[in-house]
Amino acid sequence: MDAANKQIEQQLTVLLRRVQRIHLSTSAGDVTLERSAYGIMAKLADGGPQRLGALASAFGLDPSTITRQVQALVELGLAQRTTDPTDRRASILDLTLGGREVFERTRAQRRSKLQTALADWSDEDAREFSRLLTEFNTSLDHILGEA
Repeated sequence: MDAANKQIEQQLTVLLRRVQRIHLSTSAGDVTLERSAYGIMAKLADGGPQRLGALASAFGLDPSTITRQVQALVELGLAQRTTDPTDRRASILDLTLGGREVFERTRAQRRSKLQTALADWSDEDAREFSRLLTEFNTSLDHILGEA
């Protein structure tokens, strides 16, 4: 397993560099999304409106860090804060209509690049890669205490 572990670590490093390049090449028009902004927007798009504390917890971040990242989205008009009706001390964040459009365009560009990258793969190989990547991320969640 040691040789496999070494190869996996090396390939993850390569993957992180490639993901950064994909991120930089899939900006949505005039809006260049920071990686953190894209992650927050994905969480909102997929999970609906969220409390800031829930977002901080989901990303393993300090509340002050998520607040700064959220503020940048609000200032760009991509997200909006509202008061939580169940606890007026808390805020709920959601995407604006414009934010949703920017996110969906960016996501479509990313998925198109992935589709191109996997074009020569068999459906079976793509499904197996998806399964293994999901299993790997779940394992990471367990060791990082995020499960």
